[in-house]
This record gives sequence, structure tokens and C-alpha cells, in this order.
Amino acid sequence: MSGRGKILLVEDDLQVQINNKGILEHYGYDVFLAMDLAEARKAVREQTPDAVVLDISLPDGDGVDFLKELRGTMQIPVLVLTASQTAKKATASFDAGGDDYLRKPYDLKEFRARVDALMRRAAHVPEQIRKDRFSLHATSGVAFLDDKDLGLTRKEFALLFTFIQNPERFLGAEYLYEKAWKAPMLSNSGALRKTMSTLRVKIKDSGWAISWSNGEGYIFMRE
Repeated sequence: MSGRGKILLVEDDLQVQINNKGILEHYGYDVFLAMDLAEARKAVREQTPDAVVLDISLPDGDGVDFLKELRGTMQIPVLVLTASQTAKKATASFDAGGDDYLRKPYDLKEFRARVDALMRRAAHVPEQIRKDRFSLHATSGVAFLDDKDLGLTRKEFALLFTFIQNPERFLGAEYLYEKAWKAPMLSNSGALRKTMSTLRVKIKDSGWAISWSNGEGYIFMRE
């Protein structure tokens, strides 16, 4: 893992895949691929990317439809790619929730710059977020339940912050570890389980709970 972020490339043109993957990896991104919408849906569930580069014309459907699905469940930033030279596709992409748009063929340096800008916007963390009775302050790393300081460690805070930004949604163990430890999990899953256990105890009176499901990951959900 490079640490710059994980990007899902949804593209059925093999040469475009190779070019885009190559330049993004060269600049430090972790890239994984999908050739069609079925693979893209699976990748989003299992990998939880930080951004998506989405080709509109795919073998099993329209990328705009997938973009609408994505926006119904999460706010991952999306750069839309298309070979269409009409404004209609661009308008449809933005209406569906796309963050940026690039027509093929394009300069790879411009492509990389667009992705960089997308990731900078995605990395913007609000100073304070609220969810029901929770209030989390990013700079201080302090979380409150009503007016009570939960006394979270730095890693517990990072996990709760991630959960509150992604409620009622399964998140993979590796993704959560990387969010809290800022490093790949590798064989150190025990540290995540231990930290998750203490976090569960500290939020037990909140009306929310953290559950685990084999093959899907952890989920932050109402009790």
C-alpha cells in the first residue's frame, strides 16, 4: 500500500486501463480494476475505494446508472470518462452525482492532475461531525456522547469517526485498520479486534453498536 489512497478504475478498454493504472501507480496511488459494472459493484463492496474513475460505456450497462447507485449509498468522489463528444453525457454524469468529467482521448498528465484534485477534495475532513447523540471533534480527537467525553484513544477515535461517516454500511477490516493505523494491516488483525472491543464498550449506551459479519466486515448500526 502506498498510502496516497485507493482508486477503482472501471474501464473495459485494456490499453486505457494499462495507461491509467500505470500513471496513477507511478504517482503513489493503489489501483484496482473492474472491466464492467458487475465487477465494479463487487469491488466497491469489498475494497471500499477512496475514489472511482468511471468509464460511462461498459459491456453490461451505462456507467451513469452505476453512478446513481453509488450516490444512493456513499459519497466516494467520481471522475467520469467518456468517448462521447456531446454535452449530453457530461450533463447526465453531473446530474447523477459525478464530481468531474474528462473526454477521451486525454493527456495522461491532465488525467493524473484531475485525480489528484479529486483526492484532495475527498481528503477534506470536517472539524466537527455529529450523529444523533455523538459529537466528534477532529483536531482534538475528542468524542462526546451527549455532554460526556467518551475518553477514546487516538485509534478508537479514528474508527468511530470512520463509522459515523459510513453508518449502516459494512466496512472491511483492512480498510478500517488503514484508517486508524495509517498502515497496511498485514497479519496484525488482532490489534484491530482488541481496539474494536474496547470501542464497543465505550459506546454501549449510545443506541448504536458495532457488529462483525464474516466475508463482509464491520458495521456501525442502530441497536
